[in-house]
Amino acid sequence: MIPSRAALAESTDRSHQLAQAWRSDETVTYLADAFAACDPPAADAVADVAERVLADAGWIAPLLEPLIDALATDPWFEPPIRVTRDTLRTTALLLELPAMTLTATILSAAAMRDAPAPTTLAASGRLSVARYHRAGGARLSRWAAGEIDTAFSTGTAPALVPLSTVMLDDGMVCRIDGRRHAHLIHGATGDVAILTFATRGGGLTREYDRATGHLLRAATSDDAASRTRLLLTLLRVDGRRDAGAHFATATRDAAFHLRWDAMREWLALDPPAALPRLREMAANDPHDEVRAAAARTLPMGEARLCRA
Repeated sequence: MIPSRAALAESTDRSHQLAQAWRSDETVTYLADAFAACDPPAADAVADVAERVLADAGWIAPLLEPLIDALATDPWFEPPIRVTRDTLRTTALLLELPAMTLTATILSAAAMRDAPAPTTLAASGRLSVARYHRAGGARLSRWAAGEIDTAFSTGTAPALVPLSTVMLDDGMVCRIDGRRHAHLIHGATGDVAILTFATRGGGLTREYDRATGHLLRAATSDDAASRTRLLLTLLRVDGRRDAGAHFATATRDAAFHLRWDAMREWLALDPPAALPRLREMAANDPHDEVRAAAARTLPMGEARLCRA
C-alpha cells in the first residue's frame, strides 16, 4: 500500500523527532562521554577506550532498541543512520564522534560459503576494535603488512607475512591494526554480527595479492585528505590562480600522497607560482618517493616556464 503524501510527511516528522531524542539518549551520551577524554584523539588511546566499552555488552541493546521499535511500528520510519549493503555484508554507521565511528555489520555465512575465495587482502590504514557479538564459528586470519614510514613506496613495499589465525568466539573483542596488518574473516557456519569502533583519519589503504602477498595498489583512507584533493581539483578546473595559498598549504600536509597530489594540481593550474615549492620538495621533502617525483618533474616545469 502506497501511503498518502500527508502520511509520509507525518512519518518524516516523527523520524526527525525520534532521531533528535535518540542522539541525546543516555546510551549515546555514555558513548560520547567515554571517548571525550581522548583529546586530541590519538588512535591508540581511542582503541584502549573502545576495548573497555566493547567488553561490556550492556549498552548495545539500549542503543538499538529505540530504532528497532520505531521500525516495527512505522514501516516508513527513517533511522538516523547510514546503511550500505553488498552480497556479503550489511553495515550500518551508527555513530560519528570526534574520536571515532561506530558501525554494526552482519556478515552472511551463506554468501561467505558460496562466494569465491577472495584473491586480494587489504590493510585498511585505520586502527579499529571489533566485538564479535555473534561469531558464527568464523576465523580471523591476519598478515603483517609492515609500517608506512617516510621511505614507503608502492614499488618497494614488502610482501605480506602470515600471522596466526584466531578462532572467534561470541563476545570476543579484538584490536585490528589496519595500519600494519591485513585481515580476513572466513569459515563462518552462521551469520556474524560485529560492532566496530574505528579511529578517525587514516593513512593508506593497501591492497595485496593474496597468493603472492605482493602489494597491488594503495589509496588514501583519510576522508579529510580525499575532500582536500577534490577541492583542489575543483579550484584547478575553475582556474583559481588566486587560491595558491591553499595549494601551498596542502603541499605541506603530513600525508605524503596528499602533498604530491596538491603539487600536481598546482603545477597544472599555475606553474610559475608552484615552481619554488616544487624545488623545495625536490630538495628536502621527507618522503623519498615525493622527492624523487619532484626531482623528475622539476626540469619539465622549468622548461615550460622558460617557454612562457
